[in-house]
Amino acid sequence: MTIERQHISERMSSIVKYNGLVYLSGQVPKDASADITEQTATMLDKVDELLLEAGSSREHMLSVTIFLKTMNDFAAMNAVWDAWVPEGHAPARTCVEGAMARNELLVEISVTAAVR
Repeated sequence: MTIERQHISERMSSIVKYNGLVYLSGQVPKDASADITEQTATMLDKVDELLLEAGSSREHMLSVTIFLKTMNDFAAMNAVWDAWVPEGHAPARTCVEGAMARNELLVEISVTAAVR
């Protein structure tokens, strides 16, 4: 089996495809100065774009890990998440609190999905 990598830098690939699976690197919001609602929405927009490019979609997500800077944002993040995930297609999900790579980031996500 061939491993396919897209958007490669010296540190990571944004998309890795292998054996019918798509792995996305950690995705962060487009605007880190926004509140948790907007950060979550723009982060999920990026996930949509990358999944589409990789030949997948949110309906094909298998596993997701969400990192929050503070669990105080859990309810607000979930409000955006719940509206974004198609009914009946919720992936296995983990949500943890953790330090972010940049102080202004409030949320980050890592996704594994099946190719359509």
